[in-house]
Amino acid sequence: MNINRLFIANRGEIALRIIRTCQLLGIETVLGVSAADQDSVPARMADHTVLLGPAPATESYLDVAKVVAAAKQSGADALHPGYGFLSENSLLAEACAAHGIIFVGPTPAQLLAIGDKLRARLAAQVAGLPLLTGAAVDTAAAAQKLAAQLGLPVLLKAVGGGGGRGMKVVRKLDEVPALFTLASAEAQASFGNARLYLERYVEHGRHIEVQVLGDGVDVIHLGTRDCSIQRRYQKLVEEAPAPNLPDSLRSAIETAGVTFARHLNYRGAGTVEFLLDCDRGNFYFLEMNARIQVEHPVTEQITGIDLVAQQIRIAEGRPLGLRQHEVRFSGHSIECRLNAEDPAHDFRPSPGLVTLAQFAAGAAVRVDSHIETGSVVPPYYDSLLGKLIVHGADRDAALASLRQALALCRIDGITTNLALLQRIAAESGFAQGGITTSFLPALLARGGQ
Repeated sequence: MNINRLFIANRGEIALRIIRTCQLLGIETVLGVSAADQDSVPARMADHTVLLGPAPATESYLDVAKVVAAAKQSGADALHPGYGFLSENSLLAEACAAHGIIFVGPTPAQLLAIGDKLRARLAAQVAGLPLLTGAAVDTAAAAQKLAAQLGLPVLLKAVGGGGGRGMKVVRKLDEVPALFTLASAEAQASFGNARLYLERYVEHGRHIEVQVLGDGVDVIHLGTRDCSIQRRYQKLVEEAPAPNLPDSLRSAIETAGVTFARHLNYRGAGTVEFLLDCDRGNFYFLEMNARIQVEHPVTEQITGIDLVAQQIRIAEGRPLGLRQHEVRFSGHSIECRLNAEDPAHDFRPSPGLVTLAQFAAGAAVRVDSHIETGSVVPPYYDSLLGKLIVHGADRDAALASLRQALALCRIDGITTNLALLQRIAAESGFAQGGITTSFLPALLARGGQ
């Protein structure tokens, strides 16, 4: 079935990103907006807008009933959830199906299987993927006992979600009770699920992920990404392909990603994430994100493949338009997330009026942003202002373009992390490639705001 009118259940740069692909495909767009986003750039770019509700996300973007009712009322054939908000919510996918609306994403069953980390770990184990030693822990006492068995350090993680919420590193056994209580409370507040599991903690790790596409029958990969520059498990800089990986290791990680997606008969775009233990040379399955990723542009830059267009194609029920041997990789791409936050004050959010928004331009530069001079950054949502993406013939060329593009950026009126991104790009360790997840915490510890 061809999609003629698409309802976008999201905001910000990803909403604008989806709108732009729909314009190329000749698909009419309807954007669901909160009261805070009625005058946003995406609202102006969409063919139609529908008010979902008040500014708080719980009363607008996170309300399944309101979102589906708005999509139905607008006459949309399909709904694209973007990332965040309800993008991996099986109830939204089920509600869409019940109202005859195509959900641009995986099946409800796949969302359920992947969204719960314990179910995902079990599926990965059945598929034969390597896993870090660990198990679910229902009490602090059980966590303390398992931590003693595994050996410190260990990591407490929320079963029902990610993004750093409900995650705590345990380095001393007597810290377990307090950290268990804190992690459980965070998990409950963020995901409505207080359950935790505990696993061995990798001190020197790299966050490597594989972009996959599946049509329910076949699965292909579009290469690797490295997302190791993180603050409190939140990604800040991503690149593709992952640098400084031996060919055999890269191939093994890509194969593992495809194997897991095939085990699920996966449908849609997805990302299988792995942790590479640099001390042991082993990699382990972390999770799968059943949606478009914030960092998807770096994959698009090195493959020339529009991932949103592929999502729509698959949702229409068509088979994959290319085979694995037809995927071509060209050059290197790096992405920086530009956030409205103050690194000098514990990354405090910085909403307000943007008095000047100036971005670099050129053949090597891509900017995905919903911000312009005069935009208001509301205090209700994620602090992401946009993404600066560069592409070069090799990593050195991409890095040179990144430094130049960051130098030409200017955002006035609010505080941003631009200076920190410039500092990261200037670091010799980053220039060498293959840094671990400890890179940014170490940089911040020595005053790298």
